[in-house]
Amino acid sequence: MTSKISTKMAFAASALALAASGAAAESWDMPMAYSATNFHSEMGVVFADKVRDYTGGDIDITVHPGGSLFKGGEIKRAVQTGQAPIGERFMSAHANEAPLLGWDNLPFVATTYADNEKLWHAAKDKVNAQLSDLNLVALYTCPWPGQGFYFNKEVTSSSDTQGIKFRSYNTATATFAEKLGMIPVQVEAAELSQALATGVAEAFISSGSTGYDRKVWENLSHYYKVNAWLPRNYVMVNKQIWEGLSAETQGQVQKAADETGAACSAKSEELANWYFEQLSDNGMTVTDAGPEFLGELQEIGAKMTADWLASAGDDGQAILDAYNAN
Repeated sequence: MTSKISTKMAFAASALALAASGAAAESWDMPMAYSATNFHSEMGVVFADKVRDYTGGDIDITVHPGGSLFKGGEIKRAVQTGQAPIGERFMSAHANEAPLLGWDNLPFVATTYADNEKLWHAAKDKVNAQLSDLNLVALYTCPWPGQGFYFNKEVTSSSDTQGIKFRSYNTATATFAEKLGMIPVQVEAAELSQALATGVAEAFISSGSTGYDRKVWENLSHYYKVNAWLPRNYVMVNKQIWEGLSAETQGQVQKAADETGAACSAKSEELANWYFEQLSDNGMTVTDAGPEFLGELQEIGAKMTADWLASAGDDGQAILDAYNAN
């Protein structure tokens, strides 16, 4: 208990210091984990421009893509403690700390953009309450295209995946790796190309976007469309910084966030099939997962959803109940 109180006091002290300095400069650095050409990062720039416009220049956000200011795994902590007032991160990357935040990684539960949006609406209030406990406020979220598997060979079942070094980015992907007999290794997106080139990782699950951004055809040969889930990134702001803004400024920033989130979701859906075309044009075999492999994945997915419900508790069950009721 003492440790939690000390941590919250540290968050508050750092944030208040940042707020005091920010009040004079009105300049916010916004770390992002993905490359400047990724649509999430491009939308981060759109958001920054809108905030600058709607606040009349009172808040000037500088976007730092590609993990250039803080690495992906450092961004949440940086925003929590006030080292940066705002940032973007993959929400489910925090599921090991707060299981509820893995709501968007439930395999085969919400596999279309419409269903993913419905699941987000079911989860939003409880997710925001969880983030508040972590000293964060979510401004907007944006889904990735559906997740599929990248390999350097043909894969028809788990008999083909034994012992492969598999890049994981959160608890769910590590679980998939282990259940398929692979060895999970933690690798951030910005480091993926090097990891594949050096053999640190030999396969991974992600959207077509990541494969395109990292030019994985230089090291891998097959992409299997599975559409297991549509994970979300979210733009977060330090809670004390947010509460230190006037109601008018909050409204202006939130307007920018709402517009950017909607545009980002539309862009993601627009690009989903285009990414597959680019992978294919660059020599990769892009195909649906075969029935045996897909059946194994669905069986693993059902167990993962049950495990998530056990760890997320009543709030997790409430999210799924609300989703299934609509």
